[in-house]
Amino acid sequence: MTHQSPILAEPDEPLDSADAMERRLRWIGATRYHSLHPFHKLLHGGKLGKGQVQAWALNRYYYQSSIPIKDAVVLSRFRDRQLRLEWRHRIEDHDGFFDTEGGIERWLKLTDGLGLDRTYVESTRGILAATRFAVDAYVHFVRDRTPLEAIASSLTELFAPSLHEERIAGMLRHYDFINPSVMTYFQRRLDQAPRDADFALRYVRENARTPEERQAVCDALTFKTDCLWVQQDALHHAYVLGHVPPGAFRPEAS
Repeated sequence: MTHQSPILAEPDEPLDSADAMERRLRWIGATRYHSLHPFHKLLHGGKLGKGQVQAWALNRYYYQSSIPIKDAVVLSRFRDRQLRLEWRHRIEDHDGFFDTEGGIERWLKLTDGLGLDRTYVESTRGILAATRFAVDAYVHFVRDRTPLEAIASSLTELFAPSLHEERIAGMLRHYDFINPSVMTYFQRRLDQAPRDADFALRYVRENARTPEERQAVCDALTFKTDCLWVQQDALHHAYVLGHVPPGAFRPEAS
């Protein structure tokens, strides 16, 4: 399934500067970010039933709960103390800090509000295999590729705030089983994502110094958009087209 816009063509501008690289990165986001996926259009447009929204939130939990693991791996790649200090807050953003609520807890408030059993959600037993494979591939990517590529893969955060705004507005408007108290994850990310994206963009602009390194940065972002896109493909296949695989969550049994 392709998700490239038929209108936009990939720029052929040489990656001979940080500005050229940034233009390419923003083109990747404009044409490949998962906000363009049909499943998201259904979700935000109020076209899904409660069971389908439950399936989305359940599967997305595996991604959310893996983000601090991913960020711990990224942090471990650097000897530079200042860079580690900068990156460390990302882990706290998701895990929380002792008595401070983090993004994972806020996501569990969403699944609680949708009527999913918290123990079942945290077990990840009911997620789709494609969700697990895609998320694990992302963690492995930041472990195995260069630190530059590891940071570059987080640049989907450049495009996240507009998606969160669309999601908050659309889901509150269209679903009577959604209320503002369960949407706090997205509200908080409206502030966190731009801060994180600004740092990552500055880092790749300063540290990708050759055309080859700039291409690697762009490829890392493309890989991340693929990881996000395939999760939507799997949800659409299972819960819109009706091909729920063995062992996966079934809304009618919830």
